[in-house]
Amino acid sequence: MVAGKRKDRASESAAGDRGDWEEITKPKLLPSLIRNKEKRSKVYANLKRDKRSEKRKQAKAREAAENRALELGEAPPPKKIPRTIENTREPDETVCKPNDEELFAANDADEFSKILKLEIAPKILITTCRFNSTRGPAFIQELMTVIPNAHYYKRGTHELKKIVEYAKNKEFTSIVVVHTNRREPDALLIINLPDGPTAHFKLSNLVLRKDIKHHGNPTCHKPELVLNNFTTRLGYRIGRMIQSLFPQDPFFRGRRVVTFHNQRDFIFFRHHRYIFETKEKKDDSKNKKAQSAQSKIDTEARVIARLQECGPRFTLKLVTLQHGTFDSKGGEFEWVHKYENFNFLLKNYFKK
Repeated sequence: MVAGKRKDRASESAAGDRGDWEEITKPKLLPSLIRNKEKRSKVYANLKRDKRSEKRKQAKAREAAENRALELGEAPPPKKIPRTIENTREPDETVCKPNDEELFAANDADEFSKILKLEIAPKILITTCRFNSTRGPAFIQELMTVIPNAHYYKRGTHELKKIVEYAKNKEFTSIVVVHTNRREPDALLIINLPDGPTAHFKLSNLVLRKDIKHHGNPTCHKPELVLNNFTTRLGYRIGRMIQSLFPQDPFFRGRRVVTFHNQRDFIFFRHHRYIFETKEKKDDSKNKKAQSAQSKIDTEARVIARLQECGPRFTLKLVTLQHGTFDSKGGEFEWVHKYENFNFLLKNYFKK
């Protein structure tokens, strides 16, 4: 009898261990695999609750470890840095250093130095491709409010090389060509005059001023230009090309800001203006003499600054950078994004 009881207890313990092992090794059921909506929401809520409790336990353990280290006079454990796309990127060899003398010497002799040294005032010619769309003129009209001293010329049937010669004779410093496809602007071609270079950008995520909620109306003052994260050799060159489109003496009283933010090889454009608002703040002083002298509570004005978007809003992606002015046949390209798509670009963008 005793041996039989021992066998039963051993079998029960083995079955219990087997059940625990099955619970551990059993794959968790994902909510997306459950068809019933009530069961799916219940399982999802349980998973979220377990995740929150696990985070709380980890936070308490970290706090306890920090307090223990402070009591013992030791250094606290290092904080964990979250993994993001930016901090896990491989270091770029072309990133320029602040003490790069070769870069600054090249900048003093490049094609944009005369404009950036205030020897010449920028004068921009804006035109379209041969087949214009409905949103193209609206986008050009807003571009002309963003870029000072910009002039629009209708393209008609003129070739782009003839437009370049005309702009040189009229002393324009740059040409901006807005390309449209299927009634939507999809590319920008910026030609620096008289000796280039020529940059072709893909344009996406265009939002006009009328489609931005609570937008503001810009003034005619010269804007302040902000170029962010143009750190590589190519970025410096594109940044100086964009900088040459705008005057180098902004009128700060106009409270206009134009921002080009480069992130992951995409250039995000925003146009804002400063707004200064005054809010009244109650002054509850505990001085009895002041309370007896003034029956009412004095109000103190506080100035708050904020940004109001003026539009438009769009994203640029550099496709090609060409030496000299526009030349689709014999031009030398100093940078191409994807060489396999190069023939497609020549057929669809450059010949129009």
